[in-house]
Amino acid sequence: MAFLYNIGIQIYNTAIRLAAPFNEKAQLLSRGRGEALRRIRAFQRGEGKLVWFHAASLGEFEQGRPVMEQLRAKEPDTKILLTFFSPSGYEIRKNYAGADYILYLPGDSPKHAALLVKQFRPDAAIFVKYEFWYNYLRELHRHHIPTYLISAIFRREQVFFKSWGKWYRRMLGFFDRLFVQDEESASLLQGIGISRVQVTGDTRFDRVKQIANAAQDIPAVASFCNGLPAVVCGSTWPPDEDILLEYINHTPKAWKWIIAPHEIGENHIQSLLEKCKKKTVRYTQAQGDLSEYEVLIIDCIGLLSSVYRYGQIAYIGGGFGAGIHNTLEAAVYGIPVIFGPRHQKFNEAVTLLREGGGFCIHHAGELQELLDCLTDKNPAIRETAGKKALEYVNSQLGATDTICQTLVSA
Repeated sequence: MAFLYNIGIQIYNTAIRLAAPFNEKAQLLSRGRGEALRRIRAFQRGEGKLVWFHAASLGEFEQGRPVMEQLRAKEPDTKILLTFFSPSGYEIRKNYAGADYILYLPGDSPKHAALLVKQFRPDAAIFVKYEFWYNYLRELHRHHIPTYLISAIFRREQVFFKSWGKWYRRMLGFFDRLFVQDEESASLLQGIGISRVQVTGDTRFDRVKQIANAAQDIPAVASFCNGLPAVVCGSTWPPDEDILLEYINHTPKAWKWIIAPHEIGENHIQSLLEKCKKKTVRYTQAQGDLSEYEVLIIDCIGLLSSVYRYGQIAYIGGGFGAGIHNTLEAAVYGIPVIFGPRHQKFNEAVTLLREGGGFCIHHAGELQELLDCLTDKNPAIRETAGKKALEYVNSQLGATDTICQTLVSA
C-alpha cells in the first residue's frame, strides 16, 4: 500500500506541474513547493524549541491559529513553523506575524519528509483537522517527535473505518494524541483500537470569540445601518443570492441588507448590482452618509467577521452547494443564523438547529416565511434564537487551553 500511495502522490505531483501553465492554482502550488524546498535546504536550525503546525488551507489555519498564538504567549522563545497545502491558505497568510517560518508543504514523498524533519528538527508537530500525509507522519514517528491532530472530526463512512482500511488506520497510530471535536469521533477511533484520544471540542469556538472580542468598528457599515436592524448575508453563492434577492427586492420592510458574496470578482459584483432593485452601494465605493441606501455589498475580503456585529440576523451561504460556511462567526454575536440544506457535515450547524439558535431553509418560500417571522411577526423568536446561539458558542470554549497544556509540557 505504501508503494501504491507513493506512486499516486508522484502522479498527482506530475499532474500539478503539467497543469501549471494553464491553471493559476496549479501554478501557485508548483512554484510555491519549489520555493519551499529551496528554503528548507538552506534552513539553519539553531538552538531552542521549534513547533511545526500544518494546515490544509485557510479554514484549518483559523482552527490552528488560537493554539499557535496561545503557545507563543506562553513560550515567547519557541519558534513556529507553519506549512500549508493549499494556495488559498498560503497566499492569504504567508505574511502572518504569528509564525516564524511559513511555507508550502512539499509533496508527500519519503525524500521530502526526511528533508523537512532533518532540517527543522521540530520538537512537536501539530496537524489540523483533516491532514493525513503518510510519509511525513511516518518520518515524525520514526524520529520519536510528538505529533498531534487537533480539532479532528471522524465519521463512520471514512476510509479508516472500512474493513479494507487497515493501512490507513496505521497513519492514525503515528499520532501521539488525537484531540477530537466530539464523543462520536472518540468512539469511532476507540472502536478500531486507537486509544490516545481526547475530546476537547473545536478550537474554532475560541477563535471566533477572540475575533469578536477584537472586532473592529467599521464606520461605513455603521453609517449604512444608521440604527436600523440589518440582515447580514455572509459568504453567499449565486443560489443563495437568487433567493435572497427575490425576497429583498419585494419586501417593503425598513431593514438593511448587507451581502458579502464569496466571489468578489468584478463580473459577479456587477451581476449582483444588476439583480438588486433596491438602492445599493458597494463598500469599496462608499463615501459620506450611507443611510439612504438599503443594500450594502461587501466587495472585499477580511471584513465579514466584524460585519456580523452590525446584524440582528445572519444568513450563511453555501448551503445550496458544497456546504455552508462558518456559522460561528455570526453566532458569537448572539444572533440567529439561517442556512441552506447542505449542512449535515457541520456539527456546529446541526447543534445550532437542535439548540434553537439556527434555522434551515430549503427554498425561497421557506426563506420568505422565516424572515417574515423573525423580522416582523414574532421578533421574540429572533431574540430567543440569538441567545441560544451565543449560549452554544460559550458552552464550547476551552479547547485551546487544553491542547496548549499538552504542548507546553511536551
